[in-house]
Amino acid sequence: MKDFQYLAPRRLDEAAALMAEHAGSAQLLAGGTDLLIFMRNGRKSPEVVIDAKKIPELTRLQLDAGRLTIGAAVSCRTVWEHPEIIEKFPALADAATLIGGIQIQGRATFGGNLCNAAPSADTVPPVIVYGATAHIASARGERQAPVEEICTGPGLTSLAPDEILVSLSIPAPQANSGAAFLRFIPRNEMDIAVANAAARVDLDETGETISAARIAIGAVAPVPLYVEAAGAALAGKPVNDGSIASAARIARDASTPINDMRGTVEHRKQLVEVLTARALRRACDRARGEKIQ
Repeated sequence: MKDFQYLAPRRLDEAAALMAEHAGSAQLLAGGTDLLIFMRNGRKSPEVVIDAKKIPELTRLQLDAGRLTIGAAVSCRTVWEHPEIIEKFPALADAATLIGGIQIQGRATFGGNLCNAAPSADTVPPVIVYGATAHIASARGERQAPVEEICTGPGLTSLAPDEILVSLSIPAPQANSGAAFLRFIPRNEMDIAVANAAARVDLDETGETISAARIAIGAVAPVPLYVEAAGAALAGKPVNDGSIASAARIARDASTPINDMRGTVEHRKQLVEVLTARALRRACDRARGEKIQ
């Protein structure tokens, strides 16, 4: 591993100044579960590592009547141990409990998973379907962006070299809303998804018609993919197998997987269709108040 300078600022403005000073040669450390491995194998060689875990804005987890705020350095375990998050945002818990083992979950973060920009990132599709907004800061000021606009390619993001992902902001779900996340892996623990899918639905008062929906898929495109057309196809449709199958086919057609050691193109496309349909059914059940573990 190449020698580097370790810095641990305690204020956001201090961190932003350091990122500006070392733009292009600094890496922000949120959990470190990917960054440290990349540094050891030479994939990344930052001259400066800036630890985010002493900055209050990046370690804040707040749930109020209006929205959920997850600081970029909040661990997956902190998220899935929060009873109200499990109740109101179950798809986040679905994903957070699948990130490696318990030791990794204690370090890995939603913000780090997003900025790592792996196509197979498990926490990104759920935050996309929940309509999350990324809050970004630098010495030049602050900005916001939809989460689906952050990843631009494998390992690439829309963040400038001097920018910091501060937090993710997720609006509170309305009544009769449900969401779910599923993935397929070749073994039962600590593996990378061959394909994954997240779905969120809002039902009408009867629970029989879909008012709105959002669908996102992962590991089957260069980035975790928001399939807007699949969700739009469900608006105003009844909750039945035909509606769900139609949306799942749209998600399948939107996927652009590759052949690799984890699966073939055709296998992964089939998985997208199956996982999307299952996630939609589970989301509908949750929207109707059914408790699904």
